[in-house]
Amino acid sequence: MNTHAPDPVRQHACLALDAVLREGRSLESALPDGELAGAARRRCRALVYAGCRWQPRLDAVIRRLLSRPLRRRDRRVGSVVLLALTELEYVDGAPHAVVDDAVRLTGALGHAPLRGLVNAVLRRFLRERVSLLAAVDSDPAAAAAHPAWLYATLERDWPASVHAIAEANNARAPMTLRVAATDDRDAYRARLAAQGLVATPGPGASDLVLASPVDVAELPYFEHGACSVQDSAAQFAAQLLAPRAGERVLDACAAPGGKTGHLLELGGEALALTALDASSARLARVSDTVRRLGCEGVTVQAADASEPAQWWDGVPFDGVLLDAPCSGLGVVRRHPDIKVLRRPTDIEALAAVQARLLDALWPLLKPGGRLLYATCSTVRRENDEQVERFLDRTVDAVPATLELPVGRVSGPGWQIFPGEMGCDGFYYALMHRSPVQTAHHD
Repeated sequence: MNTHAPDPVRQHACLALDAVLREGRSLESALPDGELAGAARRRCRALVYAGCRWQPRLDAVIRRLLSRPLRRRDRRVGSVVLLALTELEYVDGAPHAVVDDAVRLTGALGHAPLRGLVNAVLRRFLRERVSLLAAVDSDPAAAAAHPAWLYATLERDWPASVHAIAEANNARAPMTLRVAATDDRDAYRARLAAQGLVATPGPGASDLVLASPVDVAELPYFEHGACSVQDSAAQFAAQLLAPRAGERVLDACAAPGGKTGHLLELGGEALALTALDASSARLARVSDTVRRLGCEGVTVQAADASEPAQWWDGVPFDGVLLDAPCSGLGVVRRHPDIKVLRRPTDIEALAAVQARLLDALWPLLKPGGRLLYATCSTVRRENDEQVERFLDRTVDAVPATLELPVGRVSGPGWQIFPGEMGCDGFYYALMHRSPVQTAHHD
């Protein structure tokens, strides 16, 4: 067998995939930092993203190719095979080169005795590809490249739309811009066109969807706040809360700051905004965004929003944006490692956090004030069911009727599916606080 060194891009991609699969690291943290540059770095990133995206389907193939599971000490070889299958099936890798390099990589990673096994299973896949995939695809979850629990959840919650949601989850997300409130969307689109960048208006009032992603350095006047990178669905948050000059508003889970900046743009300099987040490190990005946009009138504070006694000054808010911690199952197309890392038990744990935040933040509103609950999830337990439970126990919470240009009514709120008009999956529910003083049922 060829003993030359493996392709360094494949080696870095394999190690990153393995860090996600076996160590539970996020995809972004697992990618090599500084070892690769330019085209090599982009290729590595594409391989790891594709590996995570298609892992549930290809893992089912691997189980059929192996006569018995790999021993614990050899589990990394599974990542070698996954990477090779990803290239063969989804990245148009040249079969001979992919198989040979997988064999070399197996040896380079310290598993030389298994080079023959890797060679054999990959060549068998090439011979029996059609029948192997047909057998795997008899399971709807595997065919959709989704973990069984996730597919079952989507099928239960959205039986008529499960196939469309799964297909959107497997697609690459577009790069979408939010044009600054002080600029005109059509005028900025013309600026992009002058630089050879094609963009089309999204479903919102200020969004432009780029035909191809680019580095932000290529965007006209980006550093001066002319635009921000933000999904179309996420842009509805600030528009729905509709901050006004002179109001006191809380962005309760602010990082990384996209919605914070939008609130400031819409509310103007007279808006008094508090941007809160439990992570000091993540709050640095909020501050960077605010500075880039040239906005003022914001207080950035590290604190747990569910513990107001630790940070609230007692002055009530006119509006609260609760972009709640959630499963992220509406943004799987942007973060395919969610398929690998998320567990079914996470949903109920996150729902408990969401409920605690709702109950803690609601009393901070003025009578007549409003709270916008938002998630980037497609799971009803986190969305309409969560809000319905809150309304049942909160007598002075009155849901508002929402209507957006994309999505559908879902209980007391509005659900957008991933892929609809280019959007990520999002849920919104807007509630007003009535003058009733008793906040809870007996």
